[in-house]
Amino acid sequence: MDVTCAVITAAGPQQSRLPLQRFVDLRGVEKTALQIIIEEVTAAGVEEVCVVVRPGDQAAYREAAGEDARLLTFVEQPQPRGYGEALCRAAGFVGPRPFLHLVSDHLYISGESRRCAEQLVEAAREENCAVSAVQATRENMLPYYGTLGGRLVAGRKNLYEIENVLEKPTPTLAEQSLLVPGLRAGHYLCLFGMHVLTPAVFGILESCLAASGNTPISLSPALAELARCERYLALTVNGTRYNTGVKYGLLMAQLALAFHGVDREEILARVVEMLAK
Repeated sequence: MDVTCAVITAAGPQQSRLPLQRFVDLRGVEKTALQIIIEEVTAAGVEEVCVVVRPGDQAAYREAAGEDARLLTFVEQPQPRGYGEALCRAAGFVGPRPFLHLVSDHLYISGESRRCAEQLVEAAREENCAVSAVQATRENMLPYYGTLGGRLVAGRKNLYEIENVLEKPTPTLAEQSLLVPGLRAGHYLCLFGMHVLTPAVFGILESCLAASGNTPISLSPALAELARCERYLALTVNGTRYNTGVKYGLLMAQLALAFHGVDREEILARVVEMLAK
């Protein structure tokens, strides 16, 4: 499985401006969130990136991408018909290729030398199938994430056979159908915001759209169906996701970048000074 293209969805009414926000990255360089996300995918071997945007956002995204704008192709989502429909808009760009997919409102910090997307793409290449990144997540965060149930692949500590995927389940529903052996009590495998998917997902999304009428569709039901149609795994990535779309999300993402970056000591000193006042 050779992954050379990526799709970034950025058309959500509440998320479309988040990729344009500016951060100081791990190296102490000021960049937009979009630039940081593009660096994440190109480090994993991606050469072409499709960004799904709202009508009229292309110019702002080209400017936010800087020199990386040459890698971008834009597809519009004219109506807010949900995350699943936004991703489906990229089918023509992807064609018959497997692809890396990231959401635009997450930033990632890896716990090792390989970036999070690199870890995911390598797993997909080794297993020759679709793989979604996941992270063990406390049950109080379930309202923000798709969540899956499954079982460990024999002989592996961080790879799971996916059996079911539910969008933002309640703790009660998660306890009934999404328990994963080996996780700490009160924790579930929640989607990390990045996936390596096969083109089969587009056919599933089109079926979901046909059945939904004008109701927005999410991605999780399509992923659940993908697990029933072909081999589909989940990888616990060695890293942490930071959702910039939640309350204080932008602040927490910037603090995480600062605390793991070259300016760590300076930022820690400033925070301690603030707390002492």
